[in-house]
Amino acid sequence: MELKRRNRISAEFSMASMTDIIFLLLIFFMITSSAISQSAIEVKLPQAASTNQSAQDPTSVTISTDGKYYIADKAVPKEQLEQHLVNTLQGQQNPTFTIRADENTRHGDVVFVMEIAEKHKFNLAIATVQKD
Repeated sequence: MELKRRNRISAEFSMASMTDIIFLLLIFFMITSSAISQSAIEVKLPQAASTNQSAQDPTSVTISTDGKYYIADKAVPKEQLEQHLVNTLQGQQNPTFTIRADENTRHGDVVFVMEIAEKHKFNLAIATVQKD
């Protein structure tokens, strides 16, 4: 008499735990990526009605209210700003940088940096904070 086994070993793999791990990794990377873009120089960014959240550019030009320029938190004289930007963005396939200017910064200082971007065909983003 032949007896049949009721408990069969299943060769299938459950993906439920894998989706949990992927979800936790996604949350971890979202939280850490926003912490990376913090700068040591504090400026109060202007407010905009809406902001598009995009990838943070590693290169940023910060303009303080007193007209001082910083590239990656290092002070750069106005006369040397263009050369420093060209050297920093040289060799990149799609050269891009972000302007971080205090809301009380003179408009002419921001336009000066925008003219450098236009002259060298750099892509440009202006950092703002979302209006509440």
